[in-house]
Amino acid sequence: VQLQASGGGLVQAGGSLRLSCAASGSIFSINAMGWYRQAPGKQRDLVATITSGGSTNYADSVKGRFTISRDNAKNTVYLQMNSLEPEDTAVYYCYARLLRVGVIRWQDYWGQGTQVTVSS
Repeated sequence: VQLQASGGGLVQAGGSLRLSCAASGSIFSINAMGWYRQAPGKQRDLVATITSGGSTNYADSVKGRFTISRDNAKNTVYLQMNSLEPEDTAVYYCYARLLRVGVIRWQDYWGQGTQVTVSS
C-alpha cells in the first residue's frame, strides 16, 4: 500500500494551493483519510480529516480557509487551501486508516510529505 501526495509548492500569502493524495495497492476499504502538517522544529499536527461517509474535522487554525474532500472511487483525498498565511508553511502529510486485502485489522498509512511554503 502506498500513499502518493502531490500539489505542494511556493505561494504568496493570500494565495491558494490544492493538495492531492492517492492511495494504491491491495486495499479492501478505507475509513478515515486526512492531512497533517509539520513545521520545522515542531510536532506533527492535525490539519483536517474526512471519513468515508464525508464527515469532516478541521484544526481551528484552518477553519474557513481549508476544505478537505475525497473521491472514494479513486481512493483519493484532497485539501483545498485558500487564503494561505506564512504560518501555514510546513511539510504536509496525507494519512489513511485502511483495511488491506487479507488483513483483519485497520492500519494507519502515511504519505511521503509535500512541502508547502507561503511567503509574506
